[in-house]
Amino acid sequence: MPVSLRRQIGRLLIAGFDGGQIPVELKSIAREFGLGGVILFTRNIEAPEQVAELCYEAGRLVPNLPLWVSIDQEGGRVARLKAPFTEWPPMATLGRCGDVGLAERFARALAAELKAVGVTLDYAPVLDVMTNAKNPIIGDRALSTSADEVAKLGAVIIRTLQGEGVAACGKHFPGHGDTSVDSHLELPLVEHPPDRLRRVEFVPFRAAVQADVATIMTAHVLVPSLDEGRPATLSRRVVTDLLRKELGYEGVILSDDLEMKAIASAYAIPEAAVLATAAGCDGVLICSGDHSTQAAALEALVHAVEAQRLPYARVEDALQRQQRAKERFLGAAMTSRSPNWKILRQLIGRDEHRAIADEMARFL
Repeated sequence: MPVSLRRQIGRLLIAGFDGGQIPVELKSIAREFGLGGVILFTRNIEAPEQVAELCYEAGRLVPNLPLWVSIDQEGGRVARLKAPFTEWPPMATLGRCGDVGLAERFARALAAELKAVGVTLDYAPVLDVMTNAKNPIIGDRALSTSADEVAKLGAVIIRTLQGEGVAACGKHFPGHGDTSVDSHLELPLVEHPPDRLRRVEFVPFRAAVQADVATIMTAHVLVPSLDEGRPATLSRRVVTDLLRKELGYEGVILSDDLEMKAIASAYAIPEAAVLATAAGCDGVLICSGDHSTQAAALEALVHAVEAQRLPYARVEDALQRQQRAKERFLGAAMTSRSPNWKILRQLIGRDEHRAIADEMARFL
């Protein structure tokens, strides 16, 4: 067992935190365990200049080890960066329009504003197919009710974001589009057989794999036809057998936030972190800002490896996948200097970007 196990385990965690600066508790975790990245929420956002300074500091929390600086910036109701950043309509507008060129212009403008403040990973696009009109959590976040349309537009957004240097994340595998409850509150049930999932829900994810998407996020849903006992995030059958092997995905698999009640109501967070990693996730999100829970999850992962409940080879595989993705997207970010205020002010909420948002809003 390598002496540096504790320092390696921390790279599996993407952590949330409170406030507009990095708290001392998170700095302590980064010193003891290392860290894979941070995720920003509205509670961390004050002004573009402050966000840029925060991202710059966060990306350098661990010396010589670049961190993801990540965010949910989809558009519509899931957007952490508000005005003076460009405020984007929900993604359903792109599906209603069906204009690939508009989707590309949107993604290029979104990437420009994210890059300007130092965000390196955006949890977008949503690849769920909106087949349930009463879905309380996906709704107009989905690009379309058509699997082929979601696949087409999702691939464009992925290629454009990543072509501009921002890592994308397709979510939520194996599909959250036909659910009737909110996974933040309870565990949704997806009752489709495997052939329907392959015909509809998997279609956009296959396209994302072909588009070389940097990361894919799992869904906290129970799909009995795939695994009767465990939610998708904690299921080896779903994460490894389907996403990794059947769909041939070689990139980074991330869990959705393990503190959502779909998971946390039945599993302690530290145990969920172990199960998700064993299932095939290469990183886990723990988002509330409860740093004692984050540290406990890392301790649980260390103990699971030491007790041989979690094979060290699985951890090595996860770290290698993370490293490859970070080399691909973070090399330039880590050699850049501190934020350039002039460029920042020129890019944030510029007229050209607002015109694209206005064009999308015609399809609300």
